[in-house]
Amino acid sequence: MAPSPELVMAALATVNDPEIRRPITELDMVKSVDISPDGVVRVGVYLTVAGCPMRDTITRDVTTAVSRIDGVARVQVDMDVMSTEQRKNLQTKLRGDRGPEKEIPFAKPGSLTRVFAVASGKGGVGKSSVTVNLAAAMASSGLKVGVVDADIYGHSVPRMLGVSDRPTKVEDMIMPPVAHDIKVISVGMFKPEGNTPVVWRGPMLDRALYQFLTDVYWGDLDVLLMDLPPGTGDIAISVAQRMPTAEILVVTTPQQAAAEVAERAGSIAAQTHQQIAGVIENMAWLPCPHCDERIPVFGEGGGQTVADALTRTLGARVPLLGQVPIDLRLREGGDEGKPLVLTDPDSPAATELRRIAGSLSKKSTSLKGLKLDISPVKH
Repeated sequence: MAPSPELVMAALATVNDPEIRRPITELDMVKSVDISPDGVVRVGVYLTVAGCPMRDTITRDVTTAVSRIDGVARVQVDMDVMSTEQRKNLQTKLRGDRGPEKEIPFAKPGSLTRVFAVASGKGGVGKSSVTVNLAAAMASSGLKVGVVDADIYGHSVPRMLGVSDRPTKVEDMIMPPVAHDIKVISVGMFKPEGNTPVVWRGPMLDRALYQFLTDVYWGDLDVLLMDLPPGTGDIAISVAQRMPTAEILVVTTPQQAAAEVAERAGSIAAQTHQQIAGVIENMAWLPCPHCDERIPVFGEGGGQTVADALTRTLGARVPLLGQVPIDLRLREGGDEGKPLVLTDPDSPAATELRRIAGSLSKKSTSLKGLKLDISPVKH
């Protein structure tokens, strides 16, 4: 006996669009459902754009979901493309009718997304590796996570997360690629093929950051991590202006020379009035392969030095969140697009990164920035 259209639609309601992460039935992506007496089910699906990179994934997921229904002999999926009007309706469904003025959703008073701006005083301290692994650890714990690769000149997050897909554009809305359940956007995804440099000045950098925050459809995120360029240049200033509630995470190494520079990067919070979530000391030591000794390859104490100095500067306690040991697999995972916290979660470096991610994932008890629904009582 052939299945009913209601059963087929119920099965399709379990299929999420891979980019938007919501059911295709809810997004009006189901064009038609035809069921023949012999059990052949033909499903028409609207793609957001022609050449959608998720075409094969949607076909597979629809086929799998409908095939589970009793009485289905075969599933055929036919693809069509949304019209301009349908795409505009989809945009309105996802983001509302905002009008001509674009908004940064994370900067709105009612936003429940915690935003962490990951900063460092200098390059080479493993800031991007820390960002990627924190994001992967948070996502694996069930949080909805996004990453903005705001290091425009030195973008490396796509490689570290194994992202090869390009963003999909729906009207003036950008769908970010997803890797390891993390939504990711980077200027590297918009460049022509090859390792060409980005040669932009201040206003263009700010514009790129603004587009990443307004044009990209992030959905309801629990956490947004922003991988900033080293130092206190244009991007750090733009983040402070456009996202004043973003909390700063300072990454350093134990080396005193690196700690001094990291302190300057964190001290920007004194001028921008941002909160510093804490300091992470990367490459803290090398576990001896022959014994239980810790080898301080880059010295000792740099992370605590930065935390103490920032505490004095800001007049509020800045904690040392953790010390991540040197692990060759951390670098290898970055090159292969496989975060260490996922491939070897029990390794010493991954264990520490997961612990730090867990401490950052805890909900803030502060009411700062939240709009309370309180009004005076009339007598």
